[in-house]
Amino acid sequence: MARWTHIDGAVVSGRRKAPTGEAHGTVVIAGATAVPASYYEPLADWLVDACGVAVVTFDYRGIGGSRGPSMATHREDLRDWAEDLALVVRSEAARGPVVVVGHSFGGHAFAMTEAHRHAAGLYTFGTGSGWHGWMTRGEARRVQLLWHVLAPPLVAWHGYLPMKRLGMGEDLPAEVYRDWKRWCGYPRYFFDDPEARFVRHFRAVSVPVVGVNSVDDPWAAPASAEAFLSRYPTASLHTVTPEEAGVEAIGHMAYVRPRCVALWEPLAAFVRSCVRPAEAPELLPPSRHIETSGGPNRPYEGGVPHHRSPA
Repeated sequence: MARWTHIDGAVVSGRRKAPTGEAHGTVVIAGATAVPASYYEPLADWLVDACGVAVVTFDYRGIGGSRGPSMATHREDLRDWAEDLALVVRSEAARGPVVVVGHSFGGHAFAMTEAHRHAAGLYTFGTGSGWHGWMTRGEARRVQLLWHVLAPPLVAWHGYLPMKRLGMGEDLPAEVYRDWKRWCGYPRYFFDDPEARFVRHFRAVSVPVVGVNSVDDPWAAPASAEAFLSRYPTASLHTVTPEEAGVEAIGHMAYVRPRCVALWEPLAAFVRSCVRPAEAPELLPPSRHIETSGGPNRPYEGGVPHHRSPA
């Protein structure tokens, strides 16, 4: 068990796995909203062996190993969760180069603070704007039902969002839910929120950023990913299909599961290029440009380089 402590005494818990020999750097896995760190253990184990790096997994405050005895006492919001990532990245950077591997919210959190200044790169799966307009109509209806019908009375009653009871992952602090709901109401997520002053950090990102999104991801379809990742000055987006990964479906959650190991090889190449740039081959296999497409309610207007992995 590893622990990182904020200046106010708040503790973030996780695990740090090291290779048998010398570690060439550290990968910090920044997970999705309501997903415990344990979900990423197979990917962490694989990266240790494939890249010769240490790998850190951690739980944001309020979930998993970082949850206190009373969920209702957790007052953290998504900005606090981004500070959790920053705390871990700063600490690990003292050991050597750090690469952040994000999943969904993890790709948001990377530049919500100055964590990016302590990292050598970001490789993120399933990161996009959570706006319902980028989703299929069926998924959009389900999301609207959660935000506006189910969640408000549950949060008012419990003092937090009981996601476990809904079969949707870890319970969430009330303020995390409120941030999530508010920002998912904007086509460009928090970039459209006039109160989200932290978005200035995105313009300062200078390290390589790679996003990987599947065509069947209901929460972060390629158009949604483009809407968000276009705010990273150094980002490129790679669109994949389940067929290319050798699976029937990827959705929003399978990127980091062993059945999608075919998606991990380019990740390993990226990690090696960041922690051992003198020895690294190309960051990614050859790609070809494809035309971007907008969501069902609004066309895409961003400029992130967008590629399809060759079949």
